[in-house]
Amino acid sequence: MQGPHRGEPLRRADHRARAGASGSVVLAALLRATEHSPVRAALDAESLAYSTLLGGTEFRAWLATRTPREVPVVAGDPVLVRRVGDRLLLRLNRPERRNAYGREMRDALVEALRVAVYDDTVARVLIDGAGPVFCAGGDLDEFGTAPDPVTAHLVRTRAGAARLIAQLADRIEVRVHGWCVGAGIELPAFAGQVIASPGTRFRLPELGMGLVPGAGGTVSVPRRIGRWRTLYLALSGRALDVGTALDWGLVDGIALAPGD
Repeated sequence: MQGPHRGEPLRRADHRARAGASGSVVLAALLRATEHSPVRAALDAESLAYSTLLGGTEFRAWLATRTPREVPVVAGDPVLVRRVGDRLLLRLNRPERRNAYGREMRDALVEALRVAVYDDTVARVLIDGAGPVFCAGGDLDEFGTAPDPVTAHLVRTRAGAARLIAQLADRIEVRVHGWCVGAGIELPAFAGQVIASPGTRFRLPELGMGLVPGAGGTVSVPRRIGRWRTLYLALSGRALDVGTALDWGLVDGIALAPGD
């Protein structure tokens, strides 16, 4: 990038860092502290930082902008599970919610992944998503609904999918497409193989909410692209194109999804 526009991404990152000063400081310290930590310990640290920010003024200010609405009841399984030979095929199945990583989706994904943990005849786990978006991140309608930060911490660290995907990494391939926002890239980044469709885009938007990535992104993403690029993505809020994601190592390949 040449000329006067060269510094625009950095100016945007600086503006967001100043607007979300608490989250920015916490994120920078967290990435530095956990860079060489074991995955489990790093996930615990991420969750503690996230829970701390849930009580902060920046998150409360963002939450105040949200208009309460009734979350529609959606029929069908949030994750479709099929066994084909020694492969376990998992499909995120809330396309009308852009496959948001809410409670139902999280619990169903964890239950399916546990099959592979306890059944060593599962040689390969393939995860993809239904609809035009792989995953638009956490379900915003559920943000701030935990009874207290301690419960939120225990749920994230004991009931989330991050640890299981990390544990099964050498057997997991994730095929992503469309938008991968927040948890939509934080979880896949733990997998041993991430294949993206052409046109896929990635974002870490949490600082705009007064938070840090909370689905494992401060652990998985830096282990692929380094902590400085992770910090830049979070501070800037920019959408990363699939070509750059491949160059950086956030994904391992680009290929058309079956049926495209």
